[in-house]
Amino acid sequence: MKQRPLTDTNPSPSSLFPTSERPVRVVARDLQADESLRAHQHPWAQVTYALDGAMQVIANQQTWFVPPMRAIWIPAYIDHEVRTLERTQLRAIYVDASVIPISGSECVVLEVSDLMRELIKALSRIDDAGLREAHLAACLMDELALATPLPLNVSMPRDTRLHALCELMIADPASSNSLQDYSTMVGASKRTLARLFRSEVQMSFGVWRQQMRLARAAPLVASGLPLSAVASELGYASQSAFSAMFKKTFGQSPSVFFKRRELSINETKYV
Repeated sequence: MKQRPLTDTNPSPSSLFPTSERPVRVVARDLQADESLRAHQHPWAQVTYALDGAMQVIANQQTWFVPPMRAIWIPAYIDHEVRTLERTQLRAIYVDASVIPISGSECVVLEVSDLMRELIKALSRIDDAGLREAHLAACLMDELALATPLPLNVSMPRDTRLHALCELMIADPASSNSLQDYSTMVGASKRTLARLFRSEVQMSFGVWRQQMRLARAAPLVASGLPLSAVASELGYASQSAFSAMFKKTFGQSPSVFFKRRELSINETKYV
């Protein structure tokens, strides 16, 4: 994983910070695969979205895997780190406290409607304040308030040994290593790790791995990888086993879940 310089954690000039007069601002960054924007925070909320590409976002002791046509809402003053899983056209939408559309202090992955996508693209092309920017920003806030939340996150523990174990599993989701195998890698007994899973993330080792694999599946499916290859890369015995577990978790089969993304790409080709 490449690390961008610490000075890049807040690279936007102050002229792009949101204010009560211009409460919604869009900052564009095009990043290569495996780049990382180090953990940082700011006094405004943010929507992190990729026009193309996929991200891993770490905040509030959680990890989110964010594919195209999804975005993550990050409240103000929340430390967050962004890692790119592939080449990514990143768009950061800064939102002033005066127009917050989503209450609470939790991050959440949201479904991005076709209208929301076009509003973000239009706002990113505006340089000067005016009625057009105000109208587009107000419409974007309405879309965010109505967006459907999606369970694409997994809890990350505070304990350094368990955190290291979870990072190993995220890096190699297809691994069939047992908890005993991992115990020798992170320097804690199997019994200790099992207890830590229960106390820190409120689930067992097996359930956490299952949730991580399904969350990790989202950007793989969205990238166009065949479902059989996704199943193999995540350690499922078959495509049908993966699809059944995906549907149980998200309420839709992988093909249906990402169908609108495929339609949007095809429509864009002919505009």
